[in-house]
Amino acid sequence: MNDLIAKLPKAELHLHIEGTLEPELLFTLAQKNNVVIPYPSVEAVKKAYRFTSLQSFLDIYYAGAAVLIGESDFFELTWAYLLKCQEQNVLHVEIFFDPQTHTARGIAFETVIRGITRALERAEAELGISAYLIMCFLRHLSEESAFETLQASLPFKEKIIGVGLDSSEVGHPPSKFKRLFEACAKEGYVVVAHAGEEGDSSYIWEAIRLLHVSRIDHGIRCDEDDSLVAYLRAHRIPLTVCPLSNVKLRAVNDMKNHNILKLLHQGLLVTVNSDDPAYFGGYVNENYEALIQNLHVSPEELKILAKNSFEASFLPQERKEYFYRYIDAL
Repeated sequence: MNDLIAKLPKAELHLHIEGTLEPELLFTLAQKNNVVIPYPSVEAVKKAYRFTSLQSFLDIYYAGAAVLIGESDFFELTWAYLLKCQEQNVLHVEIFFDPQTHTARGIAFETVIRGITRALERAEAELGISAYLIMCFLRHLSEESAFETLQASLPFKEKIIGVGLDSSEVGHPPSKFKRLFEACAKEGYVVVAHAGEEGDSSYIWEAIRLLHVSRIDHGIRCDEDDSLVAYLRAHRIPLTVCPLSNVKLRAVNDMKNHNILKLLHQGLLVTVNSDDPAYFGGYVNENYEALIQNLHVSPEELKILAKNSFEASFLPQERKEYFYRYIDAL
């Protein structure tokens, strides 16, 4: 089964590039950029990567981002992730980045996006990995701040395919950003949003009805509402599920109780992703392996999940069909 996972071509659709900051790179960049961090060693950083909730993770996530300063730092961060993709046969990625995390520290939007996209362009040329970039807004900040970020993005529109919504979910429903997402759609951005991770199923409904999303990031709490499950199935709205993340952040108490297979068997377009792999104990393949170990996923289910990852992507249809044939041949 692990051999099949290794051979399967996969797309990753729910990946925060700042969440790929491995302890070794965090420590190296802190030293390079003379950034004081409260950890005396790489081992101390690794011990800090333990969480009890989404918020406890976000606290260290934002603190860790402080070591990212120059364009080369964002390039190095992204390139390290793409090399991991090559290793795991992840052939298409749709990467989130959080510009407000950096602009709030005085880092120019241009610095962030140029570093990331330089790595994406190199990966396409040298590794054969295609990539799209999705700009996320931090939902714990104001809609006004998000509008400022939208304006900052416009000179770089050709480098960004879409927008998303992340950070602390509870208390910051999608309705808070309705005007913003209307403006994003007018600019031609595709729209996705985190919903139904910590927030209940009403957050998913709001993302669909008010933000008009193409895809729901997480979405595991949809099964609280049978009518929502039916809607997701009928409209083939994808869910970018992140199993290891869900357990690590206590959205699911045990991997054996994860509902991803239940949702798959209900006909939903669920996909497997790593979210913030440096913090949550694994990249895409480790997430697939966790499903084998805990939920006894079959080879056919693995193939369906891999196909789903391409179906749920923003790739052209002919490229999706190429990957379907690739998977069928295994």
